[in-house]
Parts: sequence; C-alpha cells; structure tokens
Amino acid sequence: MGVLWKLEPATAAKHRLYQRYLDAWWPILLQTSQHTGFSRPRVTLLDAFAGPGRYEGNEPGSPVFIIDRLLNHKAVERMHLSQKRVHLIFIEKDRARHEHLLKELESQFGALADLPVKVVVRRGEAGRDSLPLLTELGAWGNPILGIFDSWGSVNVPLEVMHRIARNKSSEVITTFGPNWFSRREELNADILDSVFGGRAHWTPAADESRPDERWRAWLNTYRHALQRAGFGYQLQFQLVPRTGQPLYLVFGTGSDAGLRAMKDAMWKVDDRDGESFKDPRTRGAEATGQLDLFQTEGAIDPELLELVNQRLAQGSITVERLGHWLLTETARWTSSHALKAVRVMRQDGSVVLGSTGKLTTKSWVSLPAAA
Repeated sequence: MGVLWKLEPATAAKHRLYQRYLDAWWPILLQTSQHTGFSRPRVTLLDAFAGPGRYEGNEPGSPVFIIDRLLNHKAVERMHLSQKRVHLIFIEKDRARHEHLLKELESQFGALADLPVKVVVRRGEAGRDSLPLLTELGAWGNPILGIFDSWGSVNVPLEVMHRIARNKSSEVITTFGPNWFSRREELNADILDSVFGGRAHWTPAADESRPDERWRAWLNTYRHALQRAGFGYQLQFQLVPRTGQPLYLVFGTGSDAGLRAMKDAMWKVDDRDGESFKDPRTRGAEATGQLDLFQTEGAIDPELLELVNQRLAQGSITVERLGHWLLTETARWTSSHALKAVRVMRQDGSVVLGSTGKLTTKSWVSLPAAA
C-alpha cells in the first residue's frame, strides 16, 4: 500500500460516527464551572494508527478532522482550550506516512506549536508506544480516549486496554478490519495471547469452523477481553456500508454518559450512503439503516424484535430492566426503545404482560407460553 489509499465506504461511515461522538465527547469532558473551574485538568485523545492524514480522493484522515472539529466546535468558547488542558497524540508506524501526516497537519493548521491544544505526532507502534507516550505527557489520572483503529491486524496488547480502563473516565475504540477474521492465522499464538489475554480465552473462537459465525466468535471474545480489562460497558457492532466490506468495532467505557453518547452518535450518523450498525447477536435481521421505524405506527425493526426475543427467552423481565439491557448489551438500541417495542409486540401477541392494566416501564413482560 502506498502513502495514500482510497477511502472505503465503511471507513467513511466510521469517520462520521467518530465525528458525531467527539462532537458530544469534548463538551462533556471540557465543561467548566464558575464555582469550581475546570472539572478535569487535562483530557487526552490518542489516535494510535493515525495514517497519513489524507486519502487519495483528498478526504481528510482522522487526525485532520479531529483537530478541525475541535478547534471549530460550536461550544469551543466554553471549553477554554489550552496546551495544558488538551493533548492530542497521533502515532504512525510507517516513515513515509508519518512524514506525510506532519506536512498535512502543518499545511492545514500552521505550526503545531502555535495551536491552542498540544498536538504530538510520533513515529512508533501502537502496542509498544501508547503507554509510554501517555506517561510522558502526563495523561494518567485524567480522561483518555484511545482510538485503536488499524485496518489490518489488531495487535495491541490487552495490558494497554487494562491500563486505560483503570484510568478514571477513560474509553477505547478498537477496529477490526474486514479481513482480520480470515487472515488472523498470520498472527502467531503469542500475539493472540497478548491481545486477548491468554490462550484459554481465544482458542474457542479459533476452533469455530462456520465462516459466518467466526467473526462473531472473535468479536465477542474481544468484547469479553475488554470486560476483563476493566471496562464496565462494552459495545460490539458491525458497520455495514451500502457497498464494500463491513468493519467491526468494539467500544469500551465505564461511563453512563459515554455509553449514551456513543449510542446517540450512531443514530445521528447520516444514512444517505446506506450504512447501518448491526448487532452481532442478530442473524435473521436485515440491516435497515439508522431510520427509526417507530415513526411508522405499528412497524418494528426486525433487529430489535430479534434481540428482545433473545432476551425474553431467558425469562421474564420488567420493561425498565429490558431497556437497561438494550442500552448496555446491544449495539445501537437504547432504553427508550424497550417500551416502544413491547407496545408493538403486545399488539400482535408476541409478548404477554404479567398483569392486566396500563403498560408502563414497571410492567413485567415475557414470551407467550408454548402451546
């Protein structure tokens, strides 16, 4: 691959997700108070696979749009940006791409040392250099967002995720490229041990022989790895573009606000290109884009229907707890969808309530008894 490459449809959709998420993330982390001043002295974003900063079609790479959208954020005046408060770290392994990235950023933003945020561009390896750089720049003890967005092999040790998970108000996003699940045989067992936290954790996924289940098994294995690393919430999802190959992402956070912000970002991503986010648990549901089908009375998204049925197959649950399960365990569904789904499913008899009367969030719901 040359210095620049074509922007794939799934990558473009992923970038829109990042942009929407960061638009919400920055104000949350950089808010200030008249009484207490800065709620967080420092916020660090780490883009560990930064790339050259530009694509063949002149589209901006992640370092460019990360800086641009922060400096031009609609709430920038309330963020009180400074080089002490905001650190942006970009790591790129390839020498030519690293040099191109530096030139690209200086062309777009001028001298990096003069920006109102600290921008660090290093040539290095994500797995080896992420933790030392975070230490060097004094990131620990304050929020960190680590973006581990490689197109090829996912080879960042779980220890990196563990260290970030132990850091308060910190999050990670890891991307699996479209060919990782078929090419992972190229990685030796020691690397897989490092990434997934030991052989006992990943060998069941390696033994999965069904091609369409293999990516689900590996993705779920990584989700469990982030859970063991210490992230209270882990979202896994498949990003399906209208054309081209899908991408697979796993998001780890310990924050309720971060969890909701990521879900909101998914629903706000413009689906003009036909992309959608699918939950790996679903096998029969067709991707329908990000259009909320509850706008059409009586309609229900087949993915949501399948997920609710999967949960109810485990036993009855209150609508409120079902909503919490949708929020914390599924790719894109939120608490608000539970009551809407149960209302529609009740009308067609596919669920029953534990008591008569008005349907509320406190109502118990279950699958109908088998005939």
